[in-house]
Amino acid sequence: MLDVRQLQAFVAVIEQGGFGPAALALDLTLAAVSLRIKSLEASLGQRLVVRGKTVRATAAGQALLAHVKQVRLMEADLLAGLPGGQARGAATWQSLGVAINADSVASWFLPGVAPLLQRDRLLMEIVIDDQDHTHDALKSGDVVGCVTTLARAIRGCVAEPLGALRYRCVAAPEVVARCHTAGGRLSPHRLLAEPAVIFNRKDALQDAFLVQHLGLRQPHYPRHHAPAVDAFERAIELGLGWGMVPEQHLVDRPGLAEILPGATVDVRLYWQHWARESEPARRLTAAVKAAAHAALTQEGQAVALNAAT
Repeated sequence: MLDVRQLQAFVAVIEQGGFGPAALALDLTLAAVSLRIKSLEASLGQRLVVRGKTVRATAAGQALLAHVKQVRLMEADLLAGLPGGQARGAATWQSLGVAINADSVASWFLPGVAPLLQRDRLLMEIVIDDQDHTHDALKSGDVVGCVTTLARAIRGCVAEPLGALRYRCVAAPEVVARCHTAGGRLSPHRLLAEPAVIFNRKDALQDAFLVQHLGLRQPHYPRHHAPAVDAFERAIELGLGWGMVPEQHLVDRPGLAEILPGATVDVRLYWQHWARESEPARRLTAAVKAAAHAALTQEGQAVALNAAT
Protein backbone atom coordinates (compact mmCIF):
# COMPACT_ATOMS: atom_id res chain seq x y z
CA MET A 1 0.00 0.00 0.00
CA LEU A 2 1.40 3.40 -0.98
CA ASP A 3 1.88 5.93 1.79
CA VAL A 4 -0.58 8.82 1.39
CA ARG A 5 1.78 11.41 2.89
CA GLN A 6 4.59 10.35 0.59
CA LEU A 7 2.30 10.56 -2.43
CA GLN A 8 1.12 13.99 -1.31
CA ALA A 9 4.72 15.19 -1.12
CA PHE A 10 5.56 13.71 -4.52
CA VAL A 11 2.60 15.36 -6.26
CA ALA A 12 3.35 18.68 -4.57
CA VAL A 13 6.98 18.62 -5.73
CA ILE A 14 5.94 18.02 -9.36
CA GLU A 15 3.00 20.43 -9.36
CA GLN A 16 4.87 23.20 -7.49
CA GLY A 17 8.02 22.74 -9.56
CA GLY A 18 10.46 22.12 -6.73
CA PHE A 19 11.08 20.88 -3.21
CA GLY A 20 11.07 24.37 -1.66
CA PRO A 21 7.71 25.45 -3.11
CA ALA A 22 6.26 22.02 -2.20
CA ALA A 23 7.41 22.44 1.41
CA LEU A 24 5.71 25.83 1.60
CA ALA A 25 2.49 24.47 0.07
CA LEU A 26 2.40 21.53 2.50
CA ASP A 27 3.59 23.57 5.51
CA LEU A 28 6.49 21.17 6.01
CA THR A 29 10.25 21.56 6.24
CA LEU A 30 12.34 21.03 3.13
CA ALA A 31 14.02 18.06 4.84
CA ALA A 32 10.64 16.43 5.55
CA VAL A 33 9.54 16.68 1.92
CA SER A 34 12.88 15.32 0.71
CA LEU A 35 12.68 12.41 3.16
CA ARG A 36 9.17 11.48 2.04
CA ILE A 37 10.22 11.45 -1.61
CA LYS A 38 13.29 9.32 -0.86
CA SER A 39 11.17 6.88 1.17
CA LEU A 40 8.64 6.61 -1.65
CA GLU A 41 11.39 5.96 -4.20
CA ALA A 42 12.93 3.35 -1.92
CA SER A 43 9.60 1.55 -1.42
CA LEU A 44 8.97 1.41 -5.16
CA GLY A 45 12.58 0.74 -6.13
CA GLN A 46 12.29 3.49 -8.75
CA ARG A 47 13.68 6.96 -9.15
CA LEU A 48 10.62 9.21 -9.43
CA VAL A 49 12.05 12.73 -9.56
CA VAL A 50 14.90 14.22 -11.58
CA ARG A 51 16.55 16.76 -9.29
CA GLY A 52 18.27 19.82 -10.69
CA LYS A 53 17.59 23.44 -11.63
CA THR A 54 14.22 22.26 -12.88
CA VAL A 55 12.48 19.38 -11.13
CA ARG A 56 10.60 16.91 -13.30
CA ALA A 57 9.16 13.42 -13.03
CA THR A 58 10.95 10.41 -14.49
CA ALA A 59 9.01 7.98 -16.68
CA ALA A 60 8.07 6.02 -13.55
CA GLY A 61 7.16 9.26 -11.82
CA GLN A 62 4.91 10.28 -14.70
CA ALA A 63 3.08 6.95 -14.48
CA LEU A 64 2.65 7.38 -10.72
CA LEU A 65 1.44 10.97 -11.13
CA ALA A 66 -1.21 9.86 -13.63
CA HIS A 67 -2.32 7.14 -11.21
CA VAL A 68 -2.59 9.54 -8.27
CA LYS A 69 -4.63 12.04 -10.29
CA GLN A 70 -7.00 9.29 -11.42
CA VAL A 71 -7.43 8.08 -7.85
CA ARG A 72 -8.19 11.61 -6.65
CA LEU A 73 -10.95 11.98 -9.22
CA MET A 74 -12.35 8.54 -8.36
CA GLU A 75 -12.36 9.43 -4.66
CA ALA A 76 -14.24 12.64 -5.37
CA ASP A 77 -16.87 10.59 -7.25
CA LEU A 78 -17.16 8.17 -4.35
CA LEU A 79 -17.58 10.90 -1.74
CA ALA A 80 -20.20 12.67 -3.83
CA GLY A 81 -22.16 9.41 -4.13
CA LEU A 82 -22.25 8.67 -0.39
CA PRO A 83 -25.30 9.68 1.69
CA GLY A 84 -25.02 13.43 2.16
CA GLY A 85 -22.20 13.56 -0.33
CA GLN A 86 -23.96 15.92 -2.70
CA ALA A 87 -24.52 18.40 0.13
CA ARG A 88 -20.91 18.13 1.28
CA GLY A 89 -19.62 18.58 -2.26
CA ALA A 90 -21.97 21.40 -3.20
CA ALA A 91 -19.33 24.05 -2.53
CA THR A 92 -16.36 22.14 -3.96
CA TRP A 93 -14.83 22.41 -7.39
CA GLN A 94 -13.00 19.67 -9.26
CA SER A 95 -10.10 20.40 -11.58
CA LEU A 96 -9.60 18.67 -14.93
CA GLY A 97 -6.50 19.22 -17.04
CA VAL A 98 -6.67 19.09 -20.84
CA ALA A 99 -4.08 19.67 -23.58
CA ILE A 100 -5.31 21.28 -26.79
CA ASN A 101 -4.08 23.25 -29.78
CA ALA A 102 -4.61 27.02 -29.75
CA ASP A 103 -6.77 27.06 -32.89
CA SER A 104 -9.29 24.69 -31.30
CA VAL A 105 -9.50 26.05 -27.79
CA ALA A 106 -11.37 29.28 -28.54
CA SER A 107 -13.15 28.32 -31.76
CA TRP A 108 -15.05 25.18 -30.73
CA PHE A 109 -13.66 23.59 -27.56
CA LEU A 110 -14.48 26.19 -24.90
CA PRO A 111 -17.94 27.07 -26.29
CA GLY A 112 -18.70 23.35 -26.39
CA VAL A 113 -17.65 22.50 -22.83
CA ALA A 114 -18.57 25.78 -21.06
CA PRO A 115 -22.13 24.68 -20.08
CA LEU A 116 -20.74 21.49 -18.49
CA LEU A 117 -18.05 23.38 -16.55
CA GLN A 118 -20.58 25.82 -15.14
CA ARG A 119 -23.23 23.21 -14.32
CA ASP A 120 -20.90 20.67 -12.68
CA ARG A 121 -18.50 23.14 -11.00
CA LEU A 122 -15.48 21.92 -12.93
CA LEU A 123 -12.25 23.89 -13.21
CA MET A 124 -10.37 23.59 -16.48
CA GLU A 125 -6.57 23.64 -16.52
CA ILE A 126 -5.65 24.07 -20.18
CA VAL A 127 -2.24 23.22 -21.60
CA ILE A 128 -1.72 24.83 -25.01
CA ASP A 129 0.52 23.02 -27.49
CA ASP A 130 0.67 22.10 -31.15
CA GLN A 131 -1.86 19.38 -32.04
CA ASP A 132 1.03 17.05 -32.95
CA HIS A 133 2.46 17.32 -29.44
CA THR A 134 -0.49 17.63 -27.01
CA HIS A 135 -0.39 13.88 -26.29
CA ASP A 136 2.90 14.41 -24.42
CA ALA A 137 0.92 16.02 -21.58
CA LEU A 138 -1.38 12.99 -21.44
CA LYS A 139 1.58 10.62 -21.31
CA SER A 140 3.06 12.55 -18.41
CA GLY A 141 -0.18 12.43 -16.43
CA ASP A 142 -0.61 16.21 -16.45
CA VAL A 143 -4.04 16.05 -18.12
CA VAL A 144 -7.04 13.72 -18.33
CA GLY A 145 -7.47 14.20 -22.08
CA CYS A 146 -6.01 15.90 -25.13
CA VAL A 147 -7.00 17.02 -28.61
CA THR A 148 -4.34 15.50 -30.84
CA THR A 149 -3.52 14.33 -34.35
CA LEU A 150 -2.30 11.01 -32.92
CA ALA A 151 -4.79 8.35 -34.02
CA ARG A 152 -3.10 5.45 -32.22
CA ALA A 153 -4.18 5.24 -28.60
CA ILE A 154 -1.51 5.78 -25.96
CA ARG A 155 -1.16 2.89 -23.53
CA GLY A 156 -4.04 2.96 -21.05
CA CYS A 157 -5.96 5.48 -23.16
CA VAL A 158 -8.71 5.60 -25.78
CA ALA A 159 -8.48 7.60 -29.03
CA GLU A 160 -11.79 8.82 -30.44
CA PRO A 161 -12.06 10.63 -33.81
CA LEU A 162 -13.43 14.17 -33.60
CA GLY A 163 -13.36 15.33 -37.22
CA ALA A 164 -11.08 17.68 -39.13
CA LEU A 165 -10.12 21.28 -38.57
CA ARG A 166 -9.93 22.81 -42.04
CA TYR A 167 -7.28 25.39 -42.90
CA ARG A 168 -6.87 27.75 -45.85
CA CYS A 169 -3.72 29.56 -46.95
CA VAL A 170 -4.43 33.29 -46.80
CA ALA A 171 -2.78 36.69 -46.86
CA ALA A 172 -3.58 40.37 -47.22
CA PRO A 173 -4.69 41.25 -50.80
CA GLU A 174 -1.43 43.04 -51.61
CA VAL A 175 0.60 39.98 -50.58
CA VAL A 176 -1.65 37.69 -52.64
CA ALA A 177 -1.15 39.98 -55.65
CA ARG A 178 2.65 39.78 -55.33
CA CYS A 179 2.47 35.99 -55.28
CA HIS A 180 0.71 35.79 -58.67
CA THR A 181 1.86 36.47 -62.21
CA ALA A 182 0.30 39.11 -64.47
CA GLY A 183 -1.90 36.33 -65.85
CA GLY A 184 -3.24 35.53 -62.37
CA ARG A 185 -1.32 32.26 -61.87
CA LEU A 186 0.20 31.51 -58.47
CA SER A 187 4.00 31.56 -58.70
CA PRO A 188 5.66 29.22 -56.17
CA HIS A 189 8.87 31.23 -56.54
CA ARG A 190 7.11 34.48 -55.65
CA LEU A 191 5.25 32.82 -52.77
CA LEU A 192 8.47 31.53 -51.23
CA ALA A 193 10.01 34.99 -51.53
CA GLU A 194 7.32 36.28 -49.15
CA PRO A 195 7.57 35.60 -45.39
CA ALA A 196 5.25 33.05 -43.86
CA VAL A 197 3.56 33.83 -40.54
CA ILE A 198 3.83 30.75 -38.33
CA PHE A 199 2.34 30.10 -34.90
CA ASN A 200 5.49 28.53 -33.44
CA ARG A 201 8.44 26.36 -34.43
CA LYS A 202 6.38 23.18 -34.08
CA ASP A 203 3.84 24.43 -36.63
CA ALA A 204 4.13 22.50 -39.91
CA LEU A 205 0.80 23.42 -41.54
CA GLN A 206 2.39 25.71 -44.13
CA ASP A 207 4.75 22.91 -45.18
CA ALA A 208 1.77 20.54 -45.50
CA PHE A 209 0.09 23.08 -47.80
CA LEU A 210 3.20 23.46 -49.94
CA VAL A 211 3.59 19.69 -50.32
CA GLN A 212 -0.08 18.91 -50.85
CA HIS A 213 -0.93 21.63 -53.36
CA LEU A 214 2.38 22.73 -54.93
CA GLY A 215 4.53 19.61 -54.61
CA LEU A 216 7.24 21.53 -52.73
CA ARG A 217 9.17 19.54 -50.13
CA GLN A 218 11.40 21.15 -47.50
CA PRO A 219 11.39 24.57 -49.19
CA HIS A 220 13.25 27.53 -47.73
CA TYR A 221 11.38 30.75 -47.06
CA PRO A 222 11.51 33.60 -44.50
CA ARG A 223 9.30 33.18 -41.42
CA HIS A 224 7.67 35.29 -38.72
CA HIS A 225 6.78 33.48 -35.47
CA ALA A 226 3.70 34.73 -33.59
CA PRO A 227 2.68 32.28 -30.83
CA ALA A 228 -0.75 33.78 -30.06
CA VAL A 229 -3.83 33.27 -32.23
CA ASP A 230 -4.91 36.93 -32.35
CA ALA A 231 -1.37 38.19 -32.95
CA PHE A 232 -0.78 35.49 -35.58
CA GLU A 233 -3.88 36.36 -37.58
CA ARG A 234 -3.41 40.09 -37.08
CA ALA A 235 0.13 39.83 -38.48
CA ILE A 236 -1.28 38.25 -41.64
CA GLU A 237 -3.92 41.01 -41.91
CA LEU A 238 -1.19 43.64 -41.63
CA GLY A 239 0.55 42.21 -44.69
CA LEU A 240 3.54 40.73 -42.87
CA GLY A 241 3.18 37.46 -44.76
CA TRP A 242 1.01 34.48 -45.64
CA GLY A 243 -0.22 31.75 -43.31
CA MET A 244 -2.63 28.92 -42.58
CA VAL A 245 -5.81 30.04 -40.83
CA PRO A 246 -8.72 27.82 -39.74
CA GLU A 247 -11.68 28.19 -42.07
CA GLN A 248 -13.90 29.00 -39.07
CA HIS A 249 -11.74 32.01 -38.15
CA LEU A 250 -12.00 33.59 -41.60
CA VAL A 251 -15.57 34.70 -40.89
CA ASP A 252 -14.07 37.32 -38.57
CA ARG A 253 -11.22 38.17 -40.97
CA PRO A 254 -12.98 39.38 -44.15
CA GLY A 255 -9.90 41.32 -45.24
CA LEU A 256 -7.89 38.16 -45.91
CA ALA A 257 -7.76 36.53 -49.35
CA GLU A 258 -6.79 33.00 -50.35
CA ILE A 259 -3.39 32.40 -51.89
CA LEU A 260 -4.79 29.44 -53.84
CA PRO A 261 -8.61 29.57 -53.83
CA GLY A 262 -10.28 26.31 -52.89
CA ALA A 263 -7.08 24.62 -51.66
CA THR A 264 -7.49 23.33 -48.12
CA VAL A 265 -5.52 21.34 -45.56
CA ASP A 266 -7.60 19.17 -43.25
CA VAL A 267 -6.07 18.30 -39.88
CA ARG A 268 -7.68 15.18 -38.42
CA LEU A 269 -8.18 15.53 -34.68
CA TYR A 270 -8.73 12.89 -32.01
CA TRP A 271 -9.74 13.05 -28.36
CA GLN A 272 -7.41 10.85 -26.35
CA HIS A 273 -8.36 10.19 -22.74
CA TRP A 274 -7.75 7.66 -20.01
CA ALA A 275 -9.60 4.39 -20.48
CA ARG A 276 -10.60 4.49 -16.80
CA GLU A 277 -12.29 7.86 -16.35
CA SER A 278 -13.93 9.51 -13.39
CA GLU A 279 -17.54 10.59 -13.83
CA PRO A 280 -16.61 14.28 -14.43
CA ALA A 281 -14.03 13.19 -17.01
CA ARG A 282 -16.63 11.00 -18.75
CA ARG A 283 -18.99 13.95 -18.97
CA LEU A 284 -16.16 16.08 -20.34
CA THR A 285 -15.46 13.46 -23.01
CA ALA A 286 -19.12 13.47 -24.06
CA ALA A 287 -19.16 17.28 -24.25
CA VAL A 288 -15.94 17.40 -26.31
CA LYS A 289 -17.25 14.83 -28.80
CA ALA A 290 -20.58 16.66 -29.18
CA ALA A 291 -18.87 20.02 -29.69
CA ALA A 292 -16.48 18.58 -32.28
CA HIS A 293 -19.29 16.86 -34.19
CA ALA A 294 -21.13 20.19 -34.46
CA ALA A 295 -18.12 22.35 -35.37
CA LEU A 296 -15.56 20.26 -37.24
CA THR A 297 -15.58 18.83 -40.75
CA GLN A 298 -16.67 15.19 -40.54
CA GLU A 299 -15.42 12.32 -42.72
CA GLY A 300 -18.13 12.45 -45.38
CA GLN A 301 -17.97 16.23 -45.63
CA ALA A 302 -14.20 16.19 -45.97
CA VAL A 303 -14.29 13.72 -48.88
CA ALA A 304 -16.98 15.68 -50.72
CA LEU A 305 -15.34 19.07 -50.24
CA ASN A 306 -11.85 17.88 -51.10
CA ALA A 307 -13.20 16.30 -54.28
CA ALA A 308 -14.79 19.61 -55.20
CA THR A 309 -11.48 21.46 -54.88
